[in-house]
Amino acid sequence: MAQLTIHQIPVLSDNYVYLVHAAATGETAVVDPAVAPPVLAALEQKGWRLTHILNTHHHADHTGGNLALKQATGCTIVGPRADAARIPGIDVAVGEGDRYRFGGEEALVFDVPGHTRGHIAYHFADSKALFCGDTLFALGCGRLFEGTPAQMWASLGKFRSLPADTLVYCAHEYTQSNARFALTVDPQNENLKARAAEIDRLRAAGQPTVPSLLGEEVATNPFLRADDTGVAAAVGLAGADPVSVFAEVRKRKDNF
Repeated sequence: MAQLTIHQIPVLSDNYVYLVHAAATGETAVVDPAVAPPVLAALEQKGWRLTHILNTHHHADHTGGNLALKQATGCTIVGPRADAARIPGIDVAVGEGDRYRFGGEEALVFDVPGHTRGHIAYHFADSKALFCGDTLFALGCGRLFEGTPAQMWASLGKFRSLPADTLVYCAHEYTQSNARFALTVDPQNENLKARAAEIDRLRAAGQPTVPSLLGEEVATNPFLRADDTGVAAAVGLAGADPVSVFAEVRKRKDNF
C-alpha cells in the first residue's frame, strides 16, 4: 500500500500545519490549519485538492483556517467528539477507538485530554504517522490548560505503546527550548545530550526538528519518562509515583 505523502507548512511564529495527500484516491487533508492562505497556496503549488480537515483540538491556532478552507473547497471537517461545540464547521465527530478512513488508510483516534479537555490524536499506522497536536511535542508536552497531570500522563502513555519508528508530527517548533529544559530534569541522559546537540545544529542551519521519532521521544523526552528513577531523583521525588513526578516536571517547565 502506498504511504501517505505529508507536506509540512510553517505558519505564524512557530506552528506547523500538515497537508496529508493520498495519491491512490486523490484525497488531501490538512491537519490543524491555523490560517487558510498558506494552505491554499501550498495546495495550488502541489496541484492537490483539499477534501478534509483533521482537527486535534479547539484552539484558534489549530482551527482558525477551518471556515475559510471549507468555504473555498467544500472539504469535510473532522474533529473531537468531546469538544465538537468548539470546532468551527465540524462535520464528523470522532473519539477514542474510532477508525477514520482517509486516503485508503485508517487513522486510529485517541482521546488525549490534558492540554484541552477534548484533545484527540490521529495515528496512521501504515504511514507510521502520529498527528498529536499539542499533546506531545518533540522533547515536550502541552501546557495543562484544561486537564490534570493524571489525565496528561495517561494520554502520553497511549503514545508510548506505539511503534518506535512512528513519526511524531507535532504542531509547534519548540524543540530547542524544550531541550534546554529537559537537560535540567534529566541531566545524566546521554541520549538526551546527543540529541540536544543535534537540535542546536539543525536550528542553526534553519532546519526543522519536527517530525521526530517516537523511539527518540521515549528515550529523551522527560514528559514521557516520569516513571524513570533518574528523572524522579533529579526533581527531588525519588520513589514517588509517576503522576507526581510528571506534575513536578510540568510545573518546572511552566516556570522555566
